Amino acid sequence: MRHALITGVTGQDGAYLSKLLLESGYRVYGLDRRTSTPTTERLHYLEVADRVVLLDGDVTDQGSMVRALEGAEPDEVYNLAAQSFVGSSWRQPVLTTEVNAVGTVNVLEAIRLVNPKIRFYQASTSEMFGLTAEPVQSETSPFHPRSPYAIAKLCAHWTTINYRESYGMFACAGILFNHESPVRGIEFVSRKITDGVARVKHGLATDLRMGNLQAKRDWGFSGDYVRAMRLMLQADDPREYVVATGRAVTVEEFCRIAFAYAGLDWREYVRVDPQIARPADVPALCGNAAKVKAELGWQPTTTLEDLIAMMVEADLKRVRDERC
Repeated sequence: MRHALITGVTGQDGAYLSKLLLESGYRVYGLDRRTSTPTTERLHYLEVADRVVLLDGDVTDQGSMVRALEGAEPDEVYNLAAQSFVGSSWRQPVLTTEVNAVGTVNVLEAIRLVNPKIRFYQASTSEMFGLTAEPVQSETSPFHPRSPYAIAKLCAHWTTINYRESYGMFACAGILFNHESPVRGIEFVSRKITDGVARVKHGLATDLRMGNLQAKRDWGFSGDYVRAMRLMLQADDPREYVVATGRAVTVEEFCRIAFAYAGLDWREYVRVDPQIARPADVPALCGNAAKVKAELGWQPTTTLEDLIAMMVEADLKRVRDERC
């Protein structure tokens, strides 16, 4: 039986990846950063909480990473731990850098010390492309990060490549474009919209305040994207891969689809609030996933419309249950 250790196991991708690996016959360990409140609701939502072995630790503490590796004896490590909300990275740039950049160094160095044969996956991000002149981004597109989050992730991305080139480790990275699900954090724009739809539909809100409606993103389903992560660690050689749908729409269009699913006209409820806008935004991101499709056989299976329907349905049910 193969063993996998997932940092960030209690996040959206950590939960979906845990489910995928368990269904594939793995023994799954998750690094669990201690908090005073429970953080396993996503694992419970996907009905895998009782099958994931949680180990105390934090990517900012290399000693705990070493102990986790010694305890789990993993064949594969998926580094999904991050301060992942772009908006917060301007308010907490040092924390973001410590978790996203230095944390990745800690994980890689712990692997090098404990067992350099462990295969390592780094969760990189399309935000690294930032203010790019290319309308569609691939593995060869230049990076121009526009937030402390993206800068820290770019450091982690190049650190992964450096450990591979310096020590011969199997270290790869997935440059994932936006990916969502019913367990996406409420602070992210996709979930903010679907939660807003549910609250308007159930009479708990009269409007939804948004920032830049013209920002364009390539949105996919987290359950599809974690399959790409696993495929990267089964490949013969470690490489970087863009994971995306190749279809980008504006936040405005996302709002239109989500409200329409609930039988509502978004124009009656969405209000633009300039105070919500980011200090430096990224106008548009759209990914070219030709490489991962050709080399690893990955394909997205969930359309944007199906994804939004899935999320709106889940939020309608959740808000309804909260009222009862």
